[in-house]
Amino acid sequence: MVEMQDTSCIAQLGWADMRLPLVYSVSWPHRLKLPYKPLDLAELSTLTFKRADNEKYPCINLAYEAGRAGGTMTAVLNAANEAANEKFRDDIGLGFLDIPKLIEATMEDHKADLKTSNVSLEDILTCDEWARAQVEAKIKEIQSGAQIFA
Repeated sequence: MVEMQDTSCIAQLGWADMRLPLVYSVSWPHRLKLPYKPLDLAELSTLTFKRADNEKYPCINLAYEAGRAGGTMTAVLNAANEAANEKFRDDIGLGFLDIPKLIEATMEDHKADLKTSNVSLEDILTCDEWARAQVEAKIKEIQSGAQIFA
């Protein structure tokens, strides 16, 4: 859901199935006719919303922080998240709970260079590459025994 400036919300609803957003991502700006059962809101009958557990899921707060900062920070968040998750899946000894710490540390390092106006595609790609390198460097520090997290 996206909250607009006038406080109205726009929602994209569909079945809890990642195939739909994946198809949309590769077919945009078109919508393909898919062989899935239509979403029947009457059959569903209720939608339940709960406040996110920010302690259990610290990356939610990081996403909000990046969104509020704007500019290149969202690219840094995304790249750091992708890089940290990839390294976790490579089974190099990185703990799952280190992922949000790496993202947060990378975002913190980027604050001095944050660009918020006239952001170009080149700026975004540069920040993406920088954030991935930062995560890699931080992981090497961890592997060498350095304590980089408070």
